[in-house]
Amino acid sequence: MQALCRDCLAVFEHMPRCPSCRGPRVIAHPELFDLSIAHMDCDAFYASVEKRDNPVLADKPVIIGGGRRGVVSTACYIARIKGVRSAMPMFQALKLCPEAVVIKPRGDVYAAASREIRAMMDEMTPAIEPLSLDEAFLDMTGTEKLHGMPPAVMLARLVKRMETELRLSGSIGLSHNKFLAKLASDLDKPRGFSVIGRAETLDFLAPRPVRMIWGVGAAAQVSLERAGIRTFADLRRWEQRDLEARFGSFGERLWHLARGEDHRRVSANAPMKSISNETTFFEDTSDPDILDGHLWRMSEKVADRAKAKGKAGRVVVLKLKRANHSLITRRVSLHDATQMADRLYRTARDLFDQVGDQGPYRLLGVGLSDLHPADTADLSGDLLDPLAGKRAGAERATDEIRRKFGSDAIVKGRALR
Repeated sequence: MQALCRDCLAVFEHMPRCPSCRGPRVIAHPELFDLSIAHMDCDAFYASVEKRDNPVLADKPVIIGGGRRGVVSTACYIARIKGVRSAMPMFQALKLCPEAVVIKPRGDVYAAASREIRAMMDEMTPAIEPLSLDEAFLDMTGTEKLHGMPPAVMLARLVKRMETELRLSGSIGLSHNKFLAKLASDLDKPRGFSVIGRAETLDFLAPRPVRMIWGVGAAAQVSLERAGIRTFADLRRWEQRDLEARFGSFGERLWHLARGEDHRRVSANAPMKSISNETTFFEDTSDPDILDGHLWRMSEKVADRAKAKGKAGRVVVLKLKRANHSLITRRVSLHDATQMADRLYRTARDLFDQVGDQGPYRLLGVGLSDLHPADTADLSGDLLDPLAGKRAGAERATDEIRRKFGSDAIVKGRALR
């Protein structure tokens, strides 16, 4: 069985150490050089960028997030050892790790680092499907002839370049479809490289908990456990029609994933259909101040992304998930498209008020769809809101100040809730 050294990229017959550099970071698998669908996930990306830019933080627990009433965006692995997790309320994170260094996010810096990583990926394959700033799927099918080396070697080369040129690390999952590649990338973080081959798929999945399936959160896990489903093996014992009868369309997806089946393609350069942001709360909440603060912050993030991509949306979408995992979705069409945080927030807030008190909620999301070019946005005034034009002007001025002096130069009081 051939093996690959992740330090010097040598290929050799499997042995515990690389015969070229004597390094121990050796990966061997019967299908290592036959698989071509990969998922690359940066390791604690925001925190890693901060540690790179400030070496004093290297051995300290770092949390990226807001003030005491905010939530954790990212935590480095030192903080994670103490139990800190993404989306956890900041006050709770600081109880678990009071010595943590808390840093406000620097979105523009993270985006710049993401673009550098993307440029490295572009040299490998045109089939790249980014999921966020710090992770992406890659389809390396057919690239061996172009590069003169198998996809596994190119992927190891990618993360090595990230470490040497950008001083950032990532983990690779390599398999025969997107579901398994993403699952594999989480198996050995940080600085991991894991492989799930075709021949081992069923045996690999059988004993593992169904919570490893993306989209199976705490509430869905409870529903599955009530049906006697805790592992993939349990799930595989169900007929497809029975899963669909009990869990609806999600049941069909579960049936296929239980067998390691995922026929989705890596969608490179797919037309953008929507821009959204959502958060899952560490604890379910009905607190109107907390929910309102999140509504504003998410509206601001969606607006920032729309402005950065030169897009605007005519449909505003509000998404709520209750404690029992049931979804509430509300949407409204505007007279003209918008990319303004103020208008997006006010519309989303109206939708939220129409829902009424149906909490507590475990998830909140805001989005824009029916996208149009930015030059078609916010053209008409609002006769019912004569101050809308002034607020839009203030928001444009705020954007300009942030471009010059950083994303934290101006913070709206509502964002501190």
